[in-house]
Amino acid sequence: MKDVLSTIGTRYLIAILNLGLIFINSKVLGVAGVGLVGLILAATNIVGVFCGILAGNTIVYFMNRYVLRPIFFSAYCWTFVGAAVACGVMFGMGLLPEGYEMEVYGLAVLTTGVTVNSRILLGKNQITAFNVVFALQGGLLFFVLLFFYYGLRIQEVNAYVVSLYITNGIAFLVSLGLILPYLRQKESNVSNRKPYGVFLKEMFIYGLWGSADNVAEVCTTRLNYFLIKRFVGLSGVGLLDAGTKVSESVWHINRSIGFIEYSRVARTNDVNEQKQLTLRFFKLTFGAVTLAICGILLLPEWIYTDYLFSAEFVGMRKVIVGLSVGIVALACNSILSQYFVGTGRVRWSVGCSFLGLFSLLISGYWLMPLYGVVGAAVSCSIAYCSMLTFSLIVFCRVSGTHWTEFRITKSDIRFALSKIRKQT
Repeated sequence: MKDVLSTIGTRYLIAILNLGLIFINSKVLGVAGVGLVGLILAATNIVGVFCGILAGNTIVYFMNRYVLRPIFFSAYCWTFVGAAVACGVMFGMGLLPEGYEMEVYGLAVLTTGVTVNSRILLGKNQITAFNVVFALQGGLLFFVLLFFYYGLRIQEVNAYVVSLYITNGIAFLVSLGLILPYLRQKESNVSNRKPYGVFLKEMFIYGLWGSADNVAEVCTTRLNYFLIKRFVGLSGVGLLDAGTKVSESVWHINRSIGFIEYSRVARTNDVNEQKQLTLRFFKLTFGAVTLAICGILLLPEWIYTDYLFSAEFVGMRKVIVGLSVGIVALACNSILSQYFVGTGRVRWSVGCSFLGLFSLLISGYWLMPLYGVVGAAVSCSIAYCSMLTFSLIVFCRVSGTHWTEFRITKSDIRFALSKIRKQT
C-alpha cells in the first residue's frame, strides 16, 4: 500500500503541474496551438506503442524469467526499427502532423527509451527510483516551458517540442544510470537460458499481442483527435484536447495502481491471490476515480473560460460531462486489463481494446458530424463503457468471480483507511 500511495502522490504532483501547463498553453498558444500540440503528442503516443512491442510490460514479464541484458538490448534495437515502421505507415495514412514528422519519430524513440529503463526499475521493484524518473519526465516540462515562454519569450509550438526533447533526455540519462548496476551484475539465479533466437521469438509473440492491445487502446483514446480535425479543424482539436486532459488527470490514480498491480500479479502464480489483488485494486480505483471526476464536474463553465483557460475554450464543461462516465469506465477497465496481461491472458485484453476502437469508430461516425466536439466526447464514453462491460464478463468467467464480490464492503473501506493512516 505504501508503494501505491507514493506512486499516486508522485503522479498527482505531476498532474497538478501538467494541468497548470495546460492552462498556460491555452493562453500562450491559443486553441489552435493547443490543438497542434495535441496532434503531435497523439501521433507520438501511437508511434511509441509500436516501439513498445519489446518494451513496456513485455520487459517486466520477461525479466523475471530470463537474463536481463538480452532483453534490454532487444528492446533498444527494436525501438528505432518500430518507430521507423510506424512513422512510415502513419505518414502514408496522413496521420503525422505536417512539418513535424521527424519530431514525432525522435520523441517516440526517446520516450520509449525512458519507458524501457523505467520498466526495468519497476520489474526490480524499485518503486522510488521509478517515481523519480517519472517525476523528472513529467515535472521538468513545466519549468522548462516556463523558461522558454517567459524567459526567452519564445511562445510557439516549437518551444514545446524542444522542451519535450530536453525533459525526456534528462529522464533518459538518469534512468539509464539507475539501471546500469542491474545490467552489470551476474544473474546466476536465472535458470531459464534459452537460445537467443527462441527467446526473441517469445518476446515478439508476447509483445505483438500486448502492443496490439495498446495500439487499439491508444487509438481509442486519441483517434478522435484526427477525426475531429477533419470535421471541425485545429480549434476543435484544441477544445477536445483541453477537456480530455482535464478529465484524464484522474487517470493518474488507476495508472499508479495498475503499475503496482501488474508487478505483483506477474510475480505470483497463486490464482486466488491474483484474483483478490485485482478485486481490491478495482474497488479502490472505482471509488477514488469516481470521487475525483465528481469534483471536476462541480466546476462551472465560467471557471474554465474566465480563469483557467480563455474565452476561446467555451464549451469545456460540456466536453468534460460527455467524457465523465467513460473516464471512470476506462480507469476501472485498466485494472482488469493489467490482470489479463499479468496472468498471460493478453488476447482478452487485445479483444477488449479492439472492441473499444470499433465502438468509437461506429459511434463517432454518427455523433461527430452532428455534435462536433461534444459528440467526440460522448463517443469516447460509449467506447470505454463497452470495453469495461467486456472485461467484467471475461474476468468473472476466467477467475470464477461472482458479481457480488465487486461490492465495496466495510472491510474494504477499513482496510484502505488503515493503510492510509499508517502512511500519515
